[in-house]
Amino acid sequence: METISLTAQKRDAFGKKLKSHRKEGLIPGVLYGHKVKSQPLFVKDGEFDKVFAQSGTSVLVDLTINHEKPQKVLIHEPQRNPLDLKPLHIDFYQVKMTEKIQTEIPIKIIGESVAVKEQEGTLITPRDAIEIECLPADLIHEIEVDISRLKTFDDVIKISDLNIPTNIEILTDKEEVIASVTPPRSEEELAELEAPVEEKVEEVEEVEKKEEEEGEEETGKETEKAEEPEKIAETNQEPSDSAQGKEQKQE
Repeated sequence: METISLTAQKRDAFGKKLKSHRKEGLIPGVLYGHKVKSQPLFVKDGEFDKVFAQSGTSVLVDLTINHEKPQKVLIHEPQRNPLDLKPLHIDFYQVKMTEKIQTEIPIKIIGESVAVKEQEGTLITPRDAIEIECLPADLIHEIEVDISRLKTFDDVIKISDLNIPTNIEILTDKEEVIASVTPPRSEEELAELEAPVEEKVEEVEEVEKKEEEEGEEETGKETEKAEEPEKIAETNQEPSDSAQGKEQKQE
C-alpha cells in the first residue's frame, strides 16, 4: 500500500488564541499514544483534507512534526464545526508496530441486488463499520460487502460471510446480519398509512363528560374537607348554652 504522509508543526497556542490560527488555515491537534507523551500541534487544513480522504480512520499515516522522524499514526474522526463541518480539532494516535490495536474498519457496499432492482425491495444495512483487532501493519482501508448475492427477500449477508484477511480478528458478533432486503409494502399497507385518522366523536364526548363528572366529584370532596376544620373551629370558639349557665352559677 502506498505510504500516506502528513506534515505538522509544534503548537504553543491554546484556548481563545486558536481562533486566529484557524482563520489562517491551521487546525489544532494533539499527538498521543500508549506510553507516549502528548504533543500539541498544527496541521494545514488543505493538506489534512486530502490525506484524510485517503486514510480515513483505519489507514496508517506517516506524521512528520518539524522535520523530525515520521511517526506512524491513526487519525481519529475530527471534531467538526456543526455549521460548515470544517475540522476544529484532530487526534493523532501513535501506534507501536509490534502491538495489536482495536479499531473499526468501514464497510463499503458494492454490486447490485436483484431483490432491490427487479423486486423493488429496500436494502437494509444496519452497520457502517466492523470492530476488529490486528497489528497496525495488517490494517485495511475498508471491507467490501457484495450485495449481488441478495437475490430474494430471504437472503442475508452476515459478518461471517465477508472476505476478511485471517490476520485480522473480528470483534463484532460474526452472526450479525449486515445486509438484507425487505419486500415493498402491499397496497393494503400503503392504503392504511395514507388513510386519514377518524375520531369517534361520541366516544370522545363521553370521555370528556366522564372527566368533567370526576372533576366535579373531586372538587366537592375538597370543599367538604376544607369546611370541616372551620366547623370544628367554630364549635371550639362558641360555648354551649349549658356551659354559659354553669359559668353564671359559679359567678
